[in-house]
Amino acid sequence: MALSTDETDRPARTRREFFTNSFHMASLAAFGATLGSFLSACASSPTSPSNAASLPVVNGSVSNGIVTVSVDSSSPLNSVGGAALVQYSTGALLVARTSQNAFTALSSTCTHQTCTITGFGSNVYVCPCHGSQFSTSGQVVMGPAAAPLHQFTTSFSNNVLTIS
Repeated sequence: MALSTDETDRPARTRREFFTNSFHMASLAAFGATLGSFLSACASSPTSPSNAASLPVVNGSVSNGIVTVSVDSSSPLNSVGGAALVQYSTGALLVARTSQNAFTALSSTCTHQTCTITGFGSNVYVCPCHGSQFSTSGQVVMGPAAAPLHQFTTSFSNNVLTIS
């Protein structure tokens, strides 16, 4: 018998094969819909990124694991309530001035999916990826992040902020 691509030469499907194939296709369609919903959940949730202003960037220097930042009159950290993304050779930190002589320094990595936090508005840090919000002390204000940001020790003297 010669091979043919004519459909009339193919054996007929059994009823069981038809229903098995139909079930598999329906299962794949349902899985695809569920996966699509899961992947778009962050984008369509009330925690989607807001239009928070980008943090100003300040350069810091690092030596022996200690970051130092000069805070002069032109620095966004010069006044109480100011905040900045402090970048240094091996990373970045979120820094806010909470009083005349006190600052908070936090990890800039969102605890939800490790995006770098770059937004700040209404005294909260905002992750640009999924909209998680954190207070200037690092506590979660609004998810999807569930864990707070890591906080570092700060000291301030002679217009130099030291973060360790």
